[in-house]
Amino acid sequence: FVLSLANPHPSHRTRNNHRSMKFSRWADRILHEQGIINLMKDLGNATERSNMPLCMLGGGNPAHIPELEQYFRDQMQKVMQSESRFEQLIGDYAGPQGLYEFSEALAKLLQKNFGWDIGSENIAVANGSQMAFTILFRLFSGPYSANDRKQILLPMTPEYIGYNEADEVAPRFRSLKPKIVEISQNTFKYEVNFNELEMTDQVGAICVSRPTNPTGNMVTDKEMEHLAALAKNHQVPLIVDGAYGLPFPNIVYSDQPTVTWDQNTILVLSLSKLGLPGTRTGIIVARPQVIELFTCANAIMTLASGNFGSVLTLNAVKSGELLELSKNVIQPYYKRQMDHVVDVIHSRFQDLPYMLHVSEGAFFVWLWFPDLPISDEQLYQRLKQKNVYVVPGSYFFPGLKEQWKHRFECIRISYAGSKDSIARGLDIIAGEVRSVFLKRNQETTV
Repeated sequence: FVLSLANPHPSHRTRNNHRSMKFSRWADRILHEQGIINLMKDLGNATERSNMPLCMLGGGNPAHIPELEQYFRDQMQKVMQSESRFEQLIGDYAGPQGLYEFSEALAKLLQKNFGWDIGSENIAVANGSQMAFTILFRLFSGPYSANDRKQILLPMTPEYIGYNEADEVAPRFRSLKPKIVEISQNTFKYEVNFNELEMTDQVGAICVSRPTNPTGNMVTDKEMEHLAALAKNHQVPLIVDGAYGLPFPNIVYSDQPTVTWDQNTILVLSLSKLGLPGTRTGIIVARPQVIELFTCANAIMTLASGNFGSVLTLNAVKSGELLELSKNVIQPYYKRQMDHVVDVIHSRFQDLPYMLHVSEGAFFVWLWFPDLPISDEQLYQRLKQKNVYVVPGSYFFPGLKEQWKHRFECIRISYAGSKDSIARGLDIIAGEVRSVFLKRNQETTV
């Protein structure tokens, strides 16, 4: 509907001479939030370009892992064969906190395997983690009183594009540039710059994703301990986005990271990266006070949480197979994909000025082209014309006020697709980047 407002059909203009509708300031903001809207529109239209092979290296859809899909197909068969489970799945509201049986089983799983002191009262189910964050950010930012307005502190960017919620009143985020640490000639890592991290009364919560979409960065245990201490000392929660991480789906490659939880932590998990994005199931693990507030907001905004993801994964949670599948199927699959894409990049880009963020988790690589002669958006448009879809890096810096050239020199690439498609797409990317650097060098020497 919003896109149709931006591009009204000509027949509508000729038939309807009434003045246009008036909308709120929020409507105006989302209408002009071009980043994610344009990207999703492009991804949706990509398959219509049939004149050349499609290289889908953008988007966040997880891979279709046959072993995993067969497992959930078998689980669906069990649901269908149950006397009442299918009817519960389609015919009953679960309630705004989610299906109790699922929350109880998940609490027992986390107690047993991680020693967390939690129960079902510490868990809520959301209609996707995107919705969960929309509610959580509103609980801990914005007006607290007539003279007190708070923001979410993102201690390190780049961060998840979905945090960029349009806010009609004031910016919801304050974020910081990272330290850039060179690991080798062509690899680097972002680190939290604690020297620049200032906790003020305007901070309502700290939020960090682990591993990070878009970079695959795994915030270290030491950094997490430091952030947790800062949050606790200033009496604000530490929100951890674990959609790709621990305890599941465990798409983590760095050495033995730990996952911890306490009453000051809000851990947000997802079933999407298990290979179940269509279930739209997010999970919040938090103190009961937060769960109660979330439940109230969820009831107002969505009435009830969906049943499908909870019912489909219930046996895996009860048996502990959820953790085994994550460790033995999901993580090894993406590790093989990651090793492949890194090898291809270092092979095809060796004559180019490029830097690759170390791949520690999730299923993305983050490429930085220092002093890129064109912007990331221009590179995106050039690649799109050749049916290669990536994501421009500049969209991943919510709340960063400082003008920083680096943010326009990066792109995010997904390696959830086929190895052949990834290699073909990387060849085209290398060719485009090579051509723009060559053109600049020729112009410089003339």
